[in-house]
Amino acid sequence: MCHVIVTCRSMLWTLLSIIVAFAELIAFMSPDWLLGFPRSDSSVSEPVVDSVEYRPSLGLYSRCLRVGSQGLGVSCGPYAGTFSEVASGFWQAAMLFLAAGTLVLGCVACISIFSLCFQSILKKSIFNICGLLQAIAGLLLMVGLMLYPAGWGSEKVITYCGQEASPFRPAQCSLGWAFYAAIGGTLTTFLCAVLSAQAEIATSSDKVQEEIEEGKSLICLL
Repeated sequence: MCHVIVTCRSMLWTLLSIIVAFAELIAFMSPDWLLGFPRSDSSVSEPVVDSVEYRPSLGLYSRCLRVGSQGLGVSCGPYAGTFSEVASGFWQAAMLFLAAGTLVLGCVACISIFSLCFQSILKKSIFNICGLLQAIAGLLLMVGLMLYPAGWGSEKVITYCGQEASPFRPAQCSLGWAFYAAIGGTLTTFLCAVLSAQAEIATSSDKVQEEIEEGKSLICLL
């Protein structure tokens, strides 16, 4: 018989697991990891005062640029047609680690939904298993984030950030929201790994066992 067990700690863990998986996926796909130095687009016939200043953005495999004679349009898309065309070998490695971590988080997010009804897999606590997976995912994401700035010396980054760009030195570029979102998601991943233990304690408490023995199929506890 399936017992649906809902507690504050288990629901918090489930919601955070889903949110962090989406956050890492969105950050991975975003072109806003680096913001290039300010540039101006103006036609030959127009004075400089009418120019449009903008900052192009560069992601792991995509970018955003202004297009048109006055730079009024925005074109976003992948700059790399294949994996080998990614700007740097460090970025290729970072993508692999970030993708692996995000994939693990996605699987945990799906499993966390079913944790409301099933609290064990092969007699092992589903929360403990997912917590271990989240800790592994956090380590993968952390390695990916450490590799990412090592690729700032690539030709692609120099084009966006200036000749002074080098590994761990973005020169005229600034970090975009996607990089900070990935860092926040990584920290939250470790928090989820800790919360999984609390969710396990909450769903296996004496109060829950008492309500199961009373024949209740839906158990909600604060």
